[in-house]
Amino acid sequence: MLACPKKMARSNSARQVNNFARVKIGCIFIFDSSRTLSCRGTGTYKTLEVLGPEHEFSVVDADLNALPIVDRILKGFCGRVVNFVVQSDFTFGKELQMHVLEVKPNAPFRSPGTFEENMQKAVVSISDYLRRKHGARLLGTGMHPLLRLEETGVWPHRHRKVYQAYSKLFNLKQHGWLNIQSFQLNLPYSNEQDGVRLHNLLANICSYLPAFTASSPIFEGRLGRDVDNRLHFYRLNQREVPSVTGDVVPEYVSSFSEYHEKFIEKYSFEMAQAGADELILHKDWVNSRGVIFRFDRRALEIRVIDEQECIKSDVAISCFIRALLRGLLDENVKLPPHEVLVKDFNSVVANGLNAQTEHPGGGTARKVCQSFFGTAWKNASQEERKYLPIIKKRIDRGSLSNTIRERVERKAQKTEFKEAVVSVYSRLAESLMDNQPYF
Repeated sequence: MLACPKKMARSNSARQVNNFARVKIGCIFIFDSSRTLSCRGTGTYKTLEVLGPEHEFSVVDADLNALPIVDRILKGFCGRVVNFVVQSDFTFGKELQMHVLEVKPNAPFRSPGTFEENMQKAVVSISDYLRRKHGARLLGTGMHPLLRLEETGVWPHRHRKVYQAYSKLFNLKQHGWLNIQSFQLNLPYSNEQDGVRLHNLLANICSYLPAFTASSPIFEGRLGRDVDNRLHFYRLNQREVPSVTGDVVPEYVSSFSEYHEKFIEKYSFEMAQAGADELILHKDWVNSRGVIFRFDRRALEIRVIDEQECIKSDVAISCFIRALLRGLLDENVKLPPHEVLVKDFNSVVANGLNAQTEHPGGGTARKVCQSFFGTAWKNASQEERKYLPIIKKRIDRGSLSNTIRERVERKAQKTEFKEAVVSVYSRLAESLMDNQPYF
């Protein structure tokens, strides 16, 4: 059950909440630009030792209407508008969009089982509070299926200056900003050599992850053209300064200094030319590629994964990626040319598992993912293997995006399309509460 620490609504307690951007709470920093995978008193983690998840969920009513009330939720909980609320095991708070809550742990997880247990506890606790106080609930997946852009907005409170700085350069009133929900996974590296190797391996992997992690087939009440519509819009949301996002698939690098020069300094220079505020220049978190270094955390952050229907599915994806990387590090594999990865990624966003690919692992994205799965299974721990059958089903049967599309189309043969969407996504909201994959 959620508990507001001493209500956090008065004097010193309120000031403590407002200082979250500067104060280390537990094992993470609260503001985006300063969170870390380094725990107080324990040093940094070994390469791939822990899993650091970040989840994004829409706040919706019984009819799945998006509710842009995150500030009201946080104010009702703490007595004033704050960015984040820290509980014993997790933290929840605002995102850029007024209808989206971010949920994250107070420390990364060594154990997938602990990951599932703690984050499901967070979902249930937050959902119970939303139901009692606002008649609302949480909804996963990569995009809200019915939201129209005018029905939400950009966070207008503390730290709004970051979003205002972005709005000077980019049009934030588009789906690539206001209607995207990702599951982000942070993986630690222990030194520069490991960090660079993981970055380059993840460039290879991230081109194919959306084939089975896509969950965004519908937006604005209609079927999108692509299997992964979130990533379709994500590719375009910063086109005013293309070097910020690049090709989404990160280019290979050989050192941290090359990364800084090739990415951070390049987009910072071009953003400055476009009139960017100093607030968002020379920052690693501005990089919008599908995998980025978070140097303050000594971690790599993966951004190409759509939020899934339940925590168990997010854990399964995390286990798959970590086990796959473990195997690829041992195999010392030869990586395909970057241009091949970009071409395959674009094909995967559009066509999912059926995408034609040039990767040496197979002629389709499904075959590449099946090859990856074999490596992951061989290198998974016993605990990780408990979750991998979820991934196998997704690869064999289709992504959550495929499943949603099929079931909505089937229901729409007997009822109005919007009713079909509401019916299917209502079941997905139940899947989140029940922590059961939607097959």
